[in-house]
Amino acid sequence: MIGEKQRVAGISVFAAVFLTGIKLVIGIITGSLGLLSEALHSGLDLVAAVITFFSVRISDNPPDKEHNFGHGKIENFSAFLETILLLITCVWIIYEAMNRLITGNTTIEVGPWSYIVVVTSIVVDYTRSRALSKVAKKYNSQALEADALHFSTDIWSSAVVLLGLVCANFGFFFADSVAALVVALIVIVISYKLGKRSIEVLLDFAPGDKVSKIGSVLNSLPEIDTFHSLKVRTAGADTFVSVIVILNPQLRLDQAHQICDKVEAEICKVIERCDVFVHVEPQKNKT
Repeated sequence: MIGEKQRVAGISVFAAVFLTGIKLVIGIITGSLGLLSEALHSGLDLVAAVITFFSVRISDNPPDKEHNFGHGKIENFSAFLETILLLITCVWIIYEAMNRLITGNTTIEVGPWSYIVVVTSIVVDYTRSRALSKVAKKYNSQALEADALHFSTDIWSSAVVLLGLVCANFGFFFADSVAALVVALIVIVISYKLGKRSIEVLLDFAPGDKVSKIGSVLNSLPEIDTFHSLKVRTAGADTFVSVIVILNPQLRLDQAHQICDKVEAEICKVIERCDVFVHVEPQKNKT
């Protein structure tokens, strides 16, 4: 598992290096703000990819004396840092685009390499996004999911830049700056969604979908009279669950223990990489 996560994250680092380099070179040659904004976007994606690479190496380390619940939240913190990087990108893009539109300095040089770079970027971004999404879903990795979002965002932003280049080729040079603003808006939307999810995990926000699944499991077990104090939180790919179950007070200790084992096993069937703690209370006599 760890090898596959590190491999897909490592390849993404090399892909980000390649894309950043070609966009920067051609952007400087042509003076295209759309390409330069994409180069900066890819440059921050490179930083994000490096952060992701190291975070997935650390996140799957087992719990130790200093980290009793493991190291999974390093992935969520990594995703949060990537959000900050994306927002920094937006500030620069918006500033440069507005400056060019206001001053009227929008002329750029459009050549075959401009189109080659953008189309190449779309192809690479598409393949990396699919690969990262597949592994992220397989191992429930938010860091890899965040990296996949970066590359999928690049697909749309590169398509917008391509449209801007086509318009500029017909003399509508302002379209390049407008395309850069659209890129910024796309990045802001993705940043908000990614940042919101990351902060929720870091603040131990209860994941509603998992709480619902666990509640359904507990309600389906006939051995349990009822339950309360269900608490669920996530850290990276791991989920931690604690719950108090109400059992028949006439049960022997070994019988109650067997029911607890069954509760843990049934929850782990619907939630992967789940650590479950079950506390037992006797059913109170009705008066």
